[in-house]
Amino acid sequence: MIEVTFNPGLIMVLGAVLVWMTSGALRKLIVLALPVASFVSIWLVPEYVAPVDFMGYPITPVETTALGRLFAATFSIMALGGMIFAMRHSSRTELAAASLYAGSAIGVSMSGNFITLFVFWEMMAIAATIIIFSARTAPAAGAGLRYAAVHVFGGACLLYGIVGTVTLSGDPSLRPLELGHPHTWAVLTGFLVSVGAPPLSAWVADAYPEASAGGSVFLCAFTTKAAVFALLTVFAGAGILIPIGLYMIFYGIIYALLENDMRRILAYSIVNQVGFMVVACGIGTPLAVNAAAAHASAHIIYKALLMMSAGSVLLVTGRRKCTELGGLYASMKVTTLCAIVGAASISAVPLTSGFGAKSLVSASAAHSGFPWLWIALTAAAAGVFLHAGIKFPWFVFFNKSPTSQHLSEAPPNMQIAMILFAVICVFFGLFPEMLYALLPHPVDYTPYTLAHVAEQVQLLAFAALAFFMMLPRLKRTTTISIDFDWLYRMMPKHLANVLAPAGAILRGGFANLRAAAPSLQDLARRRLVPGWATGVPLTALLAASFVLVLAALLLAF
Repeated sequence: MIEVTFNPGLIMVLGAVLVWMTSGALRKLIVLALPVASFVSIWLVPEYVAPVDFMGYPITPVETTALGRLFAATFSIMALGGMIFAMRHSSRTELAAASLYAGSAIGVSMSGNFITLFVFWEMMAIAATIIIFSARTAPAAGAGLRYAAVHVFGGACLLYGIVGTVTLSGDPSLRPLELGHPHTWAVLTGFLVSVGAPPLSAWVADAYPEASAGGSVFLCAFTTKAAVFALLTVFAGAGILIPIGLYMIFYGIIYALLENDMRRILAYSIVNQVGFMVVACGIGTPLAVNAAAAHASAHIIYKALLMMSAGSVLLVTGRRKCTELGGLYASMKVTTLCAIVGAASISAVPLTSGFGAKSLVSASAAHSGFPWLWIALTAAAAGVFLHAGIKFPWFVFFNKSPTSQHLSEAPPNMQIAMILFAVICVFFGLFPEMLYALLPHPVDYTPYTLAHVAEQVQLLAFAALAFFMMLPRLKRTTTISIDFDWLYRMMPKHLANVLAPAGAILRGGFANLRAAAPSLQDLARRRLVPGWATGVPLTALLAASFVLVLAALLLAF
């Protein structure tokens, strides 16, 4: 039997070079072959791989667990669908970055140690930043810089935590850690930044919608879910994650209901859905770990399906605001149908993947002695249906009469990708036991009981009633919502306005100094340093002296 003793993520990581170097039909063949090869390799990794020496530490180049295999397999399926969707309209740089991005996410989920995990983690951040920049717009450039800044901070926290943890314990293996030491808190902080936890949740809605139609599909799938895998592996049962996850759930609902941009609605919905996973991770029981893993796997597919439908609308219409859309169901029938399947899945409608996966989260809360948490999650489920299950498809595809403008359906490759993911959503909705069989712990749960189906249908029905009763208040304006990101998006502008008078005085002083510089320089040549001649102006020497003094002060303190 063939065994794979390297990390399967390397297939797509190294294949990114081929994607970038090739063109035409060969590139399309490569971008489709890489995720398939990765998917096959995931199942060929043996249970034990001998460790190798790295700087005196024994590290395992690849490790297979049921949890890691599920995440890696889902990532590879996501990469295949994303490549089908994007291969005709994305640049070679974007496709190469997408291959690097997907391969790095697979690499994280198949890592056997913190060192390997960190390397793939940082490659994910680099690849995602390139994808955002690949949109080649001014908003994308700003969002890419902000994305990079946030993840540099998260990566620095993670590196500090990993170095301290490995140095103190002498064990680099990827394993559960107990919170208490500053290093373990730093590791948790690094994971939480990438999961979209407060106070930096805004980076998700800031960056993802600014990518291209295909770029957003890749971005919605990998970073946050790789972080969920890391939390489940290292911090399952950490009680601090329960309130953090609850914050994310209701934060995502509120901001998505306020939002006008269709892709920002879905981006806030990512924070909301990942919040369910973080809550389950905080509960930490075997059922809760299963719940988070199942929900993450289902979410990757149906969220990508929703982003595909939004990307198709953006490509066809050139518009992204709900106030500018509506009535597309007549001209974009396939896209509309696939969007409805994705919306039904994220809302946990029976016969879709979300029903069998998300219900595990509520069940884990109820079975763990958290009735108040079960009530909160049930209320949140209604909120999910409001913003992602109804608001997105209603304002984008319905709401108005069919547009008189002649619009075409999405290109064939995009339709194929959407149909593929819609079929997966329905398949795992009809046969949830197929997903349960891949979970890390045995599952003794039946979602299709009369009581559960009736309860969910009633919940969705009343949520739909509330939506249409509040419809006049839900009509949005062309505004953008910000929260903590005000500190790095708006505060610099306010500071610039406040400091403008002082800046004018300083500029006037420097102008006078520059005007006097030639005479001062002449004085220096003739009297202070006889015989010295140079073309360097005195202002440059003063500036250099200031930099040296500042550097000395920084080193001293």
